[in-house]
Amino acid sequence: MVRKRERQCPKVTIIGNTSWGNTLGALLGDKGATVELWTRSEVEAEELNQGRRSYSSTSHIGEALSGADLAIWAVPSQKLRENVARARDHLTSSMILVSAAKGLEVDSGKRMSQVLAEEVAPSLRGQICVLSGPNLAGEIAGGFPAASVIAAQDMAWAGKARKLMESPKFVVSTSDDVVGVELGGALKNIIALGAGMIDGLGLGDNAKGAFIAWGWTEVVSLGVALGARAGTFYGLAGLGDLITTCASTLSRNHYVGYELAKGRSLSEISASMTHVAEGVATTAAVHRLAKDQGLKLPIINLIHGILYEGLPPSRVLSKFEGLVAGHRCSLD
Repeated sequence: MVRKRERQCPKVTIIGNTSWGNTLGALLGDKGATVELWTRSEVEAEELNQGRRSYSSTSHIGEALSGADLAIWAVPSQKLRENVARARDHLTSSMILVSAAKGLEVDSGKRMSQVLAEEVAPSLRGQICVLSGPNLAGEIAGGFPAASVIAAQDMAWAGKARKLMESPKFVVSTSDDVVGVELGGALKNIIALGAGMIDGLGLGDNAKGAFIAWGWTEVVSLGVALGARAGTFYGLAGLGDLITTCASTLSRNHYVGYELAKGRSLSEISASMTHVAEGVATTAAVHRLAKDQGLKLPIINLIHGILYEGLPPSRVLSKFEGLVAGHRCSLD
Protein backbone atom coordinates (compact mmCIF):
# COMPACT_ATOMS: atom_id res chain seq x y z
CA MET A 1 0.00 0.00 0.00
CA VAL A 2 2.87 2.39 0.78
CA ARG A 3 4.38 1.80 -2.66
CA LYS A 4 1.03 2.47 -4.30
CA ARG A 5 0.66 5.82 -2.52
CA GLU A 6 4.19 6.79 -3.55
CA ARG A 7 3.41 6.04 -7.20
CA GLN A 8 0.23 8.13 -7.02
CA CYS A 9 2.02 11.12 -5.51
CA PRO A 10 3.35 13.30 -8.35
CA LYS A 11 6.98 14.32 -8.31
CA VAL A 12 7.98 17.86 -9.23
CA THR A 13 11.52 18.97 -9.91
CA ILE A 14 12.39 22.64 -9.46
CA ILE A 15 15.56 23.70 -11.25
CA GLY A 16 16.94 26.83 -9.63
CA ASN A 17 17.66 27.94 -6.07
CA THR A 18 15.91 31.28 -6.61
CA SER A 19 13.22 33.02 -4.63
CA TRP A 20 10.66 31.93 -7.24
CA GLY A 21 12.05 28.40 -7.30
CA ASN A 22 11.83 28.06 -3.54
CA THR A 23 8.36 29.60 -3.49
CA LEU A 24 7.12 27.13 -6.10
CA GLY A 25 8.79 24.31 -4.20
CA ALA A 26 6.95 25.23 -1.00
CA LEU A 27 3.67 25.80 -2.84
CA LEU A 28 3.73 22.39 -4.51
CA GLY A 29 5.18 20.60 -1.50
CA ASP A 30 2.41 21.94 0.72
CA LYS A 31 -0.08 20.67 -1.84
CA GLY A 32 1.23 17.14 -1.35
CA ALA A 33 3.60 16.67 -4.28
CA THR A 34 7.04 15.18 -3.80
CA VAL A 35 9.26 18.14 -4.63
CA GLU A 36 12.99 18.14 -5.19
CA LEU A 37 14.81 21.39 -5.83
CA TRP A 38 18.09 21.27 -7.74
CA THR A 39 20.89 23.59 -6.68
CA ARG A 40 24.25 24.25 -8.32
CA SER A 41 26.27 23.26 -5.24
CA GLU A 42 26.13 20.70 -2.47
CA VAL A 43 26.54 23.47 0.09
CA GLU A 44 23.36 25.17 -1.13
CA ALA A 45 21.46 21.90 -1.03
CA GLU A 46 22.62 21.13 2.51
CA GLU A 47 21.65 24.60 3.72
CA LEU A 48 18.16 24.25 2.27
CA ASN A 49 17.73 20.76 3.71
CA GLN A 50 18.55 22.01 7.20
CA GLY A 51 15.42 24.13 7.22
CA ARG A 52 11.88 22.96 7.91
CA ARG A 53 10.55 22.75 4.36
CA SER A 54 7.94 20.77 2.50
CA TYR A 55 10.50 19.88 -0.17
CA SER A 56 14.03 18.56 -0.37
CA SER A 57 17.10 19.74 -2.28
CA THR A 58 19.96 18.08 -4.11
CA SER A 59 22.93 19.19 -6.18
CA HIS A 60 22.70 16.09 -8.42
CA ILE A 61 20.61 16.87 -11.49
CA GLY A 62 19.97 13.21 -12.33
CA GLU A 63 18.67 12.53 -8.84
CA ALA A 64 16.47 15.62 -8.94
CA LEU A 65 14.84 14.64 -12.24
CA SER A 66 14.57 10.90 -11.67
CA GLY A 67 10.90 9.91 -11.91
CA ALA A 68 9.69 13.51 -12.23
CA ASP A 69 6.25 14.21 -13.67
CA LEU A 70 6.88 17.95 -13.89
CA ALA A 71 10.15 19.84 -14.35
CA ILE A 72 10.13 23.60 -13.75
CA TRP A 73 13.00 25.91 -14.65
CA ALA A 74 12.84 28.83 -12.19
CA VAL A 75 16.11 30.49 -13.18
CA PRO A 76 17.03 33.92 -14.57
CA SER A 77 16.25 34.09 -18.28
CA GLN A 78 19.91 34.57 -19.24
CA LYS A 79 20.76 31.32 -17.43
CA LEU A 80 17.97 29.18 -18.86
CA ARG A 81 19.87 27.76 -21.82
CA GLU A 82 22.75 26.42 -19.75
CA ASN A 83 20.40 24.98 -17.14
CA VAL A 84 18.33 23.16 -19.77
CA ALA A 85 21.54 21.78 -21.23
CA ARG A 86 22.49 20.41 -17.80
CA ALA A 87 19.15 18.61 -17.53
CA ARG A 88 18.82 17.48 -21.16
CA ASP A 89 19.99 13.89 -20.73
CA HIS A 90 17.57 13.27 -17.85
CA LEU A 91 14.35 14.45 -19.50
CA THR A 92 11.76 11.87 -20.57
CA SER A 93 8.70 11.68 -22.78
CA SER A 94 6.38 11.67 -19.76
CA MET A 95 7.64 14.91 -18.17
CA ILE A 96 5.88 18.25 -18.42
CA LEU A 97 8.57 20.85 -19.13
CA VAL A 98 7.78 24.31 -17.75
CA SER A 99 9.65 27.59 -17.99
CA ALA A 100 8.88 29.96 -15.13
CA ALA A 101 11.37 32.61 -16.29
CA LYS A 102 10.12 36.01 -17.50
CA GLY A 103 12.51 37.50 -19.99
CA LEU A 104 14.07 37.30 -23.44
CA GLU A 105 17.49 35.91 -24.19
CA VAL A 106 19.52 39.06 -24.67
CA ASP A 107 21.76 37.91 -27.52
CA SER A 108 19.11 36.17 -29.62
CA GLY A 109 15.91 37.94 -28.54
CA LYS A 110 14.29 34.52 -28.17
CA ARG A 111 11.51 33.67 -25.77
CA MET A 112 12.13 31.10 -23.06
CA SER A 113 10.02 28.40 -24.74
CA GLN A 114 12.12 28.86 -27.88
CA VAL A 115 15.30 28.42 -25.85
CA LEU A 116 13.86 25.29 -24.26
CA ALA A 117 12.87 23.91 -27.66
CA GLU A 118 16.36 24.42 -29.01
CA GLU A 119 18.01 22.62 -26.10
CA VAL A 120 15.76 19.56 -25.63
CA ALA A 121 15.31 16.58 -27.94
CA PRO A 122 12.90 17.32 -30.82
CA SER A 123 10.54 14.61 -29.57
CA LEU A 124 10.04 16.52 -26.29
CA ARG A 125 9.21 19.94 -27.72
CA GLY A 126 5.46 19.39 -27.61
CA GLN A 127 5.67 19.02 -23.82
CA ILE A 128 6.93 22.57 -23.27
CA CYS A 129 4.76 24.95 -21.24
CA VAL A 130 5.31 28.44 -19.83
CA LEU A 131 4.11 29.86 -16.51
CA SER A 132 3.42 33.58 -16.20
CA GLY A 133 1.19 35.97 -14.31
CA PRO A 134 1.10 38.49 -11.45
CA ASN A 135 3.17 36.30 -9.16
CA LEU A 136 5.32 38.17 -6.64
CA ALA A 137 7.21 35.39 -4.89
CA GLY A 138 7.22 37.17 -1.53
CA GLU A 139 3.43 37.37 -1.39
CA ILE A 140 2.88 33.77 -2.45
CA ALA A 141 5.47 32.60 0.09
CA GLY A 142 3.53 34.56 2.71
CA GLY A 143 0.34 32.65 1.95
CA PHE A 144 -1.43 35.35 -0.04
CA PRO A 145 -3.67 34.25 -2.93
CA ALA A 146 -2.48 34.58 -6.52
CA ALA A 147 -3.34 33.50 -10.03
CA SER A 148 -1.27 32.54 -13.03
CA VAL A 149 -1.44 31.24 -16.59
CA ILE A 150 0.12 28.12 -18.08
CA ALA A 151 0.44 28.31 -21.85
CA ALA A 152 1.40 25.60 -24.32
CA GLN A 153 0.95 24.86 -27.98
CA ASP A 154 -0.57 21.53 -26.96
CA MET A 155 -3.39 22.29 -24.55
CA ALA A 156 -3.38 18.74 -23.24
CA TRP A 157 0.04 19.36 -21.70
CA ALA A 158 -1.07 22.74 -20.36
CA GLY A 159 -4.03 21.02 -18.72
CA LYS A 160 -1.78 18.44 -17.08
CA ALA A 161 0.47 21.19 -15.74
CA ARG A 162 -2.49 23.15 -14.42
CA LYS A 163 -3.83 20.11 -12.58
CA LEU A 164 -0.48 19.53 -10.88
CA MET A 165 0.16 23.17 -9.96
CA GLU A 166 -3.17 24.75 -9.00
CA SER A 167 -4.38 25.02 -5.42
CA PRO A 168 -7.05 27.02 -3.56
CA LYS A 169 -4.65 29.94 -3.14
CA PHE A 170 -2.91 29.58 -6.51
CA VAL A 171 -5.49 29.66 -9.28
CA VAL A 172 -4.19 28.57 -12.69
CA SER A 173 -5.75 29.05 -16.10
CA THR A 174 -4.53 27.79 -19.46
CA SER A 175 -3.85 29.39 -22.84
CA ASP A 176 -2.57 28.34 -26.24
CA ASP A 177 -1.10 31.80 -26.93
CA VAL A 178 2.43 30.98 -25.86
CA VAL A 179 3.87 34.03 -27.62
CA GLY A 180 1.48 36.45 -25.93
CA VAL A 181 1.83 34.95 -22.46
CA GLU A 182 5.62 35.00 -22.64
CA LEU A 183 5.90 38.49 -24.10
CA GLY A 184 3.42 39.89 -21.59
CA GLY A 185 5.49 38.55 -18.71
CA ALA A 186 8.79 39.72 -20.18
CA LEU A 187 7.92 43.13 -21.58
CA LYS A 188 5.95 44.42 -18.61
CA ASN A 189 9.29 44.52 -16.80
CA ILE A 190 10.44 47.29 -19.14
CA ILE A 191 7.37 49.34 -18.35
CA ALA A 192 7.94 48.71 -14.63
CA LEU A 193 11.46 50.15 -14.92
CA GLY A 194 9.95 53.37 -16.25
CA ALA A 195 7.21 53.39 -13.61
CA GLY A 196 9.90 53.13 -10.97
CA MET A 197 11.74 56.08 -12.51
CA ILE A 198 8.60 58.18 -12.42
CA ASP A 199 8.07 57.33 -8.77
CA GLY A 200 11.72 58.05 -8.02
CA LEU A 201 11.42 61.46 -9.68
CA GLY A 202 8.24 62.21 -7.74
CA LEU A 203 6.15 62.91 -10.84
CA GLY A 204 2.95 61.53 -9.35
CA ASP A 205 0.44 58.86 -10.27
CA ASN A 206 -1.09 60.79 -13.17
CA ALA A 207 2.18 60.73 -15.07
CA LYS A 208 2.77 57.12 -14.11
CA GLY A 209 -0.66 56.08 -15.32
CA ALA A 210 -0.11 57.83 -18.64
CA PHE A 211 3.32 56.27 -19.02
CA ILE A 212 2.02 52.78 -18.31
CA ALA A 213 -0.87 53.13 -20.75
CA TRP A 214 1.27 54.48 -23.57
CA GLY A 215 4.04 52.00 -22.91
CA TRP A 216 1.64 49.08 -22.89
CA THR A 217 0.29 50.14 -26.26
CA GLU A 218 3.83 49.75 -27.59
CA VAL A 219 4.13 46.33 -26.00
CA VAL A 220 0.89 45.16 -27.62
CA SER A 221 2.03 46.48 -31.01
CA LEU A 222 5.28 44.55 -30.80
CA GLY A 223 3.55 41.44 -29.48
CA VAL A 224 1.05 41.34 -32.32
CA ALA A 225 3.87 41.87 -34.83
CA LEU A 226 5.61 38.83 -33.34
CA GLY A 227 2.52 36.63 -33.59
CA ALA A 228 0.70 37.12 -30.28
CA ARG A 229 -3.01 37.76 -29.85
CA ALA A 230 -3.78 41.30 -28.71
CA GLY A 231 -6.34 40.05 -26.19
CA THR A 232 -3.71 38.13 -24.23
CA PHE A 233 -2.08 41.42 -23.22
CA TYR A 234 -5.27 42.52 -21.49
CA GLY A 235 -5.60 39.34 -19.46
CA LEU A 236 -3.94 37.86 -16.42
CA ALA A 237 -0.52 37.30 -18.00
CA GLY A 238 -0.54 40.79 -19.49
CA LEU A 239 -2.42 43.58 -17.76
CA GLY A 240 -2.62 41.69 -14.48
CA ASP A 241 1.13 41.22 -14.32
CA LEU A 242 1.73 44.79 -15.52
CA ILE A 243 -0.33 46.34 -12.72
CA THR A 244 1.38 44.24 -10.07
CA THR A 245 4.90 44.91 -11.27
CA CYS A 246 4.43 48.65 -11.78
CA ALA A 247 2.75 49.22 -8.41
CA SER A 248 4.48 46.93 -5.92
CA THR A 249 7.54 47.81 -3.88
CA LEU A 250 8.37 44.09 -4.08
CA SER A 251 9.04 44.46 -7.81
CA ARG A 252 12.74 44.29 -8.64
CA ASN A 253 12.28 46.17 -11.88
CA HIS A 254 10.36 48.99 -10.22
CA TYR A 255 13.13 49.13 -7.62
CA VAL A 256 15.85 49.47 -10.26
CA GLY A 257 13.99 52.28 -12.01
CA TYR A 258 13.38 54.05 -8.72
CA GLU A 259 17.03 53.85 -7.69
CA LEU A 260 18.21 55.05 -11.12
CA ALA A 261 16.01 58.12 -10.68
CA LYS A 262 17.64 58.73 -7.32
CA GLY A 263 21.05 58.99 -8.98
CA ARG A 264 22.56 55.55 -8.50
CA SER A 265 24.26 53.85 -11.44
CA LEU A 266 22.89 50.67 -12.96
CA SER A 267 26.07 48.78 -12.11
CA GLU A 268 25.89 49.89 -8.48
CA ILE A 269 22.23 48.92 -8.19
CA SER A 270 22.75 45.52 -9.83
CA ALA A 271 25.73 44.75 -7.58
CA SER A 272 23.65 45.47 -4.48
CA MET A 273 20.82 43.12 -5.47
CA THR A 274 20.70 39.43 -4.62
CA HIS A 275 18.19 38.76 -7.41
CA VAL A 276 17.96 39.69 -11.08
CA ALA A 277 15.79 42.48 -12.50
CA GLU A 278 14.83 40.79 -15.77
CA GLY A 279 13.75 44.01 -17.47
CA VAL A 280 17.30 45.28 -17.87
CA ALA A 281 18.43 42.57 -20.31
CA THR A 282 14.97 42.34 -21.86
CA THR A 283 15.11 46.04 -22.78
CA ALA A 284 18.21 45.43 -24.88
CA ALA A 285 16.62 42.44 -26.61
CA VAL A 286 13.36 44.28 -27.32
CA HIS A 287 15.17 47.34 -28.66
CA ARG A 288 16.74 45.14 -31.34
CA LEU A 289 13.50 43.25 -32.04
CA ALA A 290 11.64 46.52 -32.60
CA LYS A 291 14.24 47.64 -35.12
CA ASP A 292 13.98 44.31 -36.92
CA GLN A 293 10.19 44.74 -37.10
CA GLY A 294 10.45 48.35 -38.24
CA LEU A 295 8.43 49.57 -35.26
CA LYS A 296 8.81 52.91 -33.51
CA LEU A 297 8.53 52.35 -29.77
CA PRO A 298 9.45 55.72 -28.23
CA ILE A 299 8.77 54.84 -24.60
CA ILE A 300 10.77 51.61 -24.76
CA ASN A 301 13.50 53.49 -26.64
CA LEU A 302 13.58 56.05 -23.83
CA ILE A 303 14.10 53.31 -21.23
CA HIS A 304 16.82 51.79 -23.43
CA GLY A 305 18.51 55.18 -23.68
CA ILE A 306 18.59 55.56 -19.90
CA LEU A 307 19.89 52.04 -19.31
CA TYR A 308 22.41 51.79 -22.12
CA GLU A 309 23.05 55.16 -23.75
CA GLY A 310 23.76 57.43 -20.82
CA LEU A 311 20.50 59.40 -20.89
CA PRO A 312 19.69 60.79 -17.43
CA PRO A 313 16.43 59.56 -15.86
CA SER A 314 15.40 63.22 -15.63
CA ARG A 315 14.59 62.94 -19.35
CA VAL A 316 11.41 61.24 -18.19
CA LEU A 317 10.50 64.48 -16.43
CA SER A 318 10.99 66.61 -19.53
CA LYS A 319 8.94 64.21 -21.62
CA PHE A 320 6.02 63.79 -19.25
CA GLU A 321 5.47 67.19 -17.66
CA GLY A 322 3.61 68.15 -20.82
CA LEU A 323 1.55 65.00 -20.68
CA VAL A 324 0.51 65.60 -17.08
CA ALA A 325 -0.58 69.13 -18.06
CA GLY A 326 -2.89 67.66 -20.65
CA HIS A 327 -0.75 68.25 -23.72
CA ARG A 328 0.25 65.71 -26.29
CA CYS A 329 3.58 64.08 -25.48
CA SER A 330 6.06 63.43 -28.30
CA LEU A 331 8.96 61.12 -27.58
CA ASP A 332 10.42 61.14 -31.07
